[in-house]
Amino acid sequence: MRGFELLVLGCGLMAGAAFVLVKTIRNTLYSEDLEQGQEWRYDVNRINELRSHSAVYRLFYPAIVVLAAFNRRFFRDSLPTVAREIQAAGFSRFWTPEEFLARQQLYALLLAPIYVAVCMDFLDELGIVTGLGLAALTAFALRRRLSAQAYYRLFQIKKKLPYLLDLLTLLMEAGATFLQALKESVSEFREQPVGVEFGRVLAEISMGKSRTTALEGMRDRLSDDEITSILGSIIQGEQLGTPLATVFRTQADVLRIKRTQRAETIAGEAGVKMLLPAILVMAATVIIILGPFVIGFLYEEYLG
Repeated sequence: MRGFELLVLGCGLMAGAAFVLVKTIRNTLYSEDLEQGQEWRYDVNRINELRSHSAVYRLFYPAIVVLAAFNRRFFRDSLPTVAREIQAAGFSRFWTPEEFLARQQLYALLLAPIYVAVCMDFLDELGIVTGLGLAALTAFALRRRLSAQAYYRLFQIKKKLPYLLDLLTLLMEAGATFLQALKESVSEFREQPVGVEFGRVLAEISMGKSRTTALEGMRDRLSDDEITSILGSIIQGEQLGTPLATVFRTQADVLRIKRTQRAETIAGEAGVKMLLPAILVMAATVIIILGPFVIGFLYEEYLG
């Protein structure tokens, strides 16, 4: 009889543990809005957005908070650069730079046990140090990947921007208003990063911002010298009353000239960059051709 009671008690404890586990997982994965407490309202809304879009943020929120505090203290100088790269790369604007770095560091920490386990099979005691080194290298690689993503997206924007400006010019010269022309252009380039960025400009104008303020917001998000120059000219033309169609056509021509100059620069650098590989190929060819004769000559001299 006592054994039966222990069995019932054990089953009850198992059921309670299962209930607590399911409740914990459900609360972790729950992505509806949090209750508005004493926190800053926008910060709560930002957290709600991240919880709804990022499973990593929902699952590992406490760890991200701790790592974000670490990043604010030890990587304060690099956070503005990270913030610009997050915007330029097209990630959610709700990520703060310290939290985005924390997400990358979290990936490295999750991979660290795997690295250590694999390295210990081959290097024994050195496996721990090597595994931790690989984890640190992973965090560094993810950081560099963000920079590469920002650079590539800016390149795509600058590549398509002349065509969008041409379309804006044609539509406005045909009688469309700026908003109508921008809406049509955004629809045409909706699959391109340049369409996404001007879509945000259109959305901000629709919400009541002036065209100058919306364009300044795009300029600040991308923080690229060439794009800043183009948008600055458009903003200046807007403030001086210059017809926007004329400004757009002029800036499209400027972008094409800069793209041609950039292509010529890359072509000029290609010859210098190919010099070392060409020398190595020539050296390898000479060795392959003359090698057998040299070996034969030395072999005959040695036998003689």
